[in-house]
Amino acid sequence: MSQKGKRYKGAIEGYDPEALHTPAVALKRVKEMATAKFDETIELNLQLGLDVRKADQQVRGTVSLPGGTGKSVRVIVFAQADKAREAREAGADEVGDNDLMERIKGGWTDFDIVMATPDMMPTVGKLGPILRARTPNPKSGTVTNDLAKAIREVKTGKIEFRTDKAANIHTVIGKASFDADALAENYIVVVDEILRAKPATSKGRYIKSIAVSSTMGPGVKIDPNHPKGVDASEGSTGAG
Repeated sequence: MSQKGKRYKGAIEGYDPEALHTPAVALKRVKEMATAKFDETIELNLQLGLDVRKADQQVRGTVSLPGGTGKSVRVIVFAQADKAREAREAGADEVGDNDLMERIKGGWTDFDIVMATPDMMPTVGKLGPILRARTPNPKSGTVTNDLAKAIREVKTGKIEFRTDKAANIHTVIGKASFDADALAENYIVVVDEILRAKPATSKGRYIKSIAVSSTMGPGVKIDPNHPKGVDASEGSTGAG
């Protein structure tokens, strides 16, 4: 077995995949099990009790992580003239219009976030089947004339979250190198925003399960009855 395998085996000793924890304990456990030789990303995964086939039961939003994401975000912007200059000065990695569209059509995908001014959306719309979830959207703040503010926010930790077809939300909350307090603060900010985004039409349990994990590590469950850690019963099993 490789040395990496030995480190990992030691880190997960005593790990119970079904145990429920407070957020603080779960994040501490995840950090301990992040034994890769690179700085692993810490992810938050939630399963929501929603019927996302209904438009009014889809959850989508943005939130700025106080501790940042710990990763470099590549932002491309569709803009012209003064707005293109504004985007470049704000730190956009690539700025263009039809030329940028052709590069993406040709297979270029080396970017994380796509932004556009409203007047460029007819051009960007042609890339919908290629960009998919990365298509600029006013609800996520990626279709805007205030490019400087939008670029600055995503470069310093603004993230977008949305339910997938199975009513799950997967999002980044930091890196394994973050201290526990920074990870916990990011976690709480995201959970608060998801709780606020609960659809009025939601019935029954809203948060069915919560887990945090690192890139190479197993998921550690958080008590969905107490997603912010209030009165959680450490080490209990079953969400009820």
